[in-house]
Amino acid sequence: MSLHHVSGYPFALGVCVVLLLALGWLLRSQRLREKYAVVWVVLVLGLVVLGFVPQITLWFGHVTGVTTPVNLVFILALLALLGVCIQLSLAVSRLEETVRTVAEEVALLRLEVEQRDAIREAERDARDRDPGPSALR
Repeated sequence: MSLHHVSGYPFALGVCVVLLLALGWLLRSQRLREKYAVVWVVLVLGLVVLGFVPQITLWFGHVTGVTTPVNLVFILALLALLGVCIQLSLAVSRLEETVRTVAEEVALLRLEVEQRDAIREAERDARDRDPGPSALR
């Protein structure tokens, strides 16, 4: 068999297996949350299906009018990565809002504690200056 007839599908399937193993390791080590892993697992499984049945890419290219299946794969990859970027942007936006809210609450609580400490200090100073009738006993 010459190098011109070697298909890239076995290589792509090997990469998919490595990606699935990496995702499993990231999940087990709790470095990746399940809600984010689902997107990646779906993408990898989609690639596995395309690897085992490359005719799907040819058919889908014909349906969409894309003449070169590789271009279709690149377009789909670009759209998938765009979707992941949007999902992560939404998550970061929610986290920024949560951090801002928590920071405001901490600032208010800190102010409240400082005010209570100032009141207690003032009361202590007042007692020290004017012991009152309890000191006569």
